[in-house]
Amino acid sequence: MNAQTTRLSFAGPAGALECAVDDPPDVPAGVAVLCHPHPLHGGTLDNKVVQTLARAAVSCGWRAVRFNFRGVGGSAGTWDEGRGEIDDALAVVNHFRAPGTELVLGGFSFGGYVASQVALRLPAEAPARRLLLVAPAAQRFALAPVPGDTLVVHGELDDVVPLAAVLDWARPLPLPVTVVPGAGHFFHGQLPLLRRILTDAWP
Repeated sequence: MNAQTTRLSFAGPAGALECAVDDPPDVPAGVAVLCHPHPLHGGTLDNKVVQTLARAAVSCGWRAVRFNFRGVGGSAGTWDEGRGEIDDALAVVNHFRAPGTELVLGGFSFGGYVASQVALRLPAEAPARRLLLVAPAAQRFALAPVPGDTLVVHGELDDVVPLAAVLDWARPLPLPVTVVPGAGHFFHGQLPLLRRILTDAWP
């Protein structure tokens, strides 16, 4: 993301997990673990929307941790249809979150599905402080129920995950959805606006 980005790997459930870590200038307020889009459709930790999530985190004083799911980039293993990918994300949380450290979970598209499932699996005594889901893949994957203060941002003209699918998921929770007029799935030309929405809503 920038010259200060630290690249590292550690032993995950299926072998090495490749991570990119960005730290704020001062002592971090907490750690934000950010999940990238679908591995079989070009999703990586360098995805522009995931980088936007990371920039928002760092600007708000948080450590941002992006990582590649198994089988992507320098991460070992192969695609596991979402099951193993949840395990990967949990391993990243456990590796980077020291006891008592605040946690934010964020994800884009497929990564939003993973983040929602990870939040559900965290210990009751150590939940995530906030979930930030951008264009979560509500049409193809079973998003978990999430807390009412979860930030969900979706493009009005998303042609990968229709807005209607996200509204159908959010309606019974009930959960507000922030809609960006004219935006597609990847928020082309609207990443600065997306960053501002994320920053304004940051814990």
